[in-house]
Amino acid sequence: MDEEELLPEAMAAVLADYERHLVSERDLTPHTVRAYLGDVSSMLDHAHRLGIDELKDLDLRTLRSWLARLQTQGRSRTTIARRATAARVFTGWLVRTGRSETDAGILLASPKAHRPLPDVLRADEARELVEQAAELADDGSPVGIRDVAMLELLYATGMRVGELCGLDVDDLDFDRQVARVLGKGRKERTVPFGQPAALALKRWLDHARPKLRGEGAGPALFLGARGKRIDQRAVRTLVHKRIRDVPGAPDIGPHGLRHTAATHLLEGGADLRTVQELLGHSSMSTTQVYTHVSSERLRAAYQQAHPRA
Repeated sequence: MDEEELLPEAMAAVLADYERHLVSERDLTPHTVRAYLGDVSSMLDHAHRLGIDELKDLDLRTLRSWLARLQTQGRSRTTIARRATAARVFTGWLVRTGRSETDAGILLASPKAHRPLPDVLRADEARELVEQAAELADDGSPVGIRDVAMLELLYATGMRVGELCGLDVDDLDFDRQVARVLGKGRKERTVPFGQPAALALKRWLDHARPKLRGEGAGPALFLGARGKRIDQRAVRTLVHKRIRDVPGAPDIGPHGLRHTAATHLLEGGADLRTVQELLGHSSMSTTQVYTHVSSERLRAAYQQAHPRA
């Protein structure tokens, strides 16, 4: 028997009204509607089992006990967080439609989901990545030279793959060894790059880009095989392909190189605020995951190296 069939008639009627709201007013997909209804139905069923048959009597304590029951049933943090969100949306709708005077879910907190630590390269693996790519480019092929420049710049700056693909030639300042990057929300920032990246970029601009440049290339810094601005898919394919050439390295893409750059900066002594500015994070909390990465790597190295670890 479905949980909705166990609900009092008044609750079931409101649930039906809520379904119409999700479908007609919010225009949600059938899958999303089913998910919302399933979560809200579970919450109302729990309230009913506690003796609450009218929605005006729904309170924060009831919602919290519902989430606690889900936790004892072994539900994942992600599932519980999703259900808490569904409850907050529903109780907010109850208030807006005059079905309740107080919003029981406005103070309902969601459990923080475990954030898996990103895979990153060791410093020697990152060095081998670009060195092997450089060896492949010794034949002077424009694509090989371009690939080395892109890998060097990704690792040097920690920029996003979309930011890399969006670079124009005049975004590079070789005198100051910085690149002007247009990030999320069209926020502009300046990121430095080192001498290896500068040399790779100059070789690309002087000897390879003119050979690849086709009609419609415009000012694009990096070009694809057809001579136009390179797309993100081609860069991701390149990174995964070159990573496979590094024995024992995790299979990471351009975002993995971004994680790697941030981690190596912190391990080298850079402060968190500097890394935040380099990566273009709007919130420090987003950057703080890299401190956990560095701690895990430090712990692993300690356990492997110390005789009494």
